[in-house]
Amino acid sequence: MSVNTAKNHYLGKEGYTRMNCAQSVISAFKEKYNLSTEAIEAFGNFGTGRAPEGLCGALYAAKYIFEKYAAVEKSIELEKYFFDQAGAVKCDEIRMRKKLSCLGCVEKCAEFLERG
Repeated sequence: MSVNTAKNHYLGKEGYTRMNCAQSVISAFKEKYNLSTEAIEAFGNFGTGRAPEGLCGALYAAKYIFEKYAAVEKSIELEKYFFDQAGAVKCDEIRMRKKLSCLGCVEKCAEFLERG
């Protein structure tokens, strides 16, 4: 299950390598979308509020997958779903609202991707 893989990467549990939020989401879906190791490494730059426009890294990673490998419409649906869950889409605003933890962001994005 990709959701558990994403969470385990984020937490560095169950023998998984500890990764930031963006990498955790990308890595959990690497087989399903045939993502390269280089892509996963590149998302190391997008955790802790460093994704473009300050987006949540987990959200940025999930949007990337949908926009590159699925459909832009799914990316739009994801953003609305995520906003409903977190109260914001930017990392600093999510943290300020304290509605969803970083782990929760990883989990919600992975769940949405899994439903695809």
